Amino acid sequence: MTDIIKKHKLSEAEAVALVELLFFAYRDFVSDPDEILEGLSFGRAHHRILHFVGRDPGMTVASLLDILKITKQSLARVLKELIDKGYVFQKEGEVDRRQRLLFLTDTGEALRQKLMAPQIARFQKAALETGGVGLRDLLLHLINPEHRKAAAEWSLRVGEVK
Repeated sequence: MTDIIKKHKLSEAEAVALVELLFFAYRDFVSDPDEILEGLSFGRAHHRILHFVGRDPGMTVASLLDILKITKQSLARVLKELIDKGYVFQKEGEVDRRQRLLFLTDTGEALRQKLMAPQIARFQKAALETGGVGLRDLLLHLINPEHRKAAAEWSLRVGEVK
């Protein structure tokens, strides 16, 4: 197949081909973490919470809701399970005691690292094999325009090695 990503205007057939490749890529990208999560009776929502709280320790529940774009009820159920099982803990805000600040426990961080390891390896291999040209921009442009700036800023803010 020709490199259809380098073109500025995609035909419908080329766009459909990319959609299909994205489906396949996503299937494989989440397969390793899914297997680990299944052994813990966790799902992808647990994974996303562990990831974002681990990347931004002390984030508020409101910030997490904004990132995940899920209901409070959905978050509350999964978050409670992660707290009850010792993967996440929360503290009240120092300035505003109504705020709940989220942190991973050592067990939660270890699980986050274990879930992320095969995904990091997959991206590193893909970047090496393709030269890594434009991967970040490509992913950013798959995000809805109204969310793109916030996602890019968040990624840069937490992207510093901690």
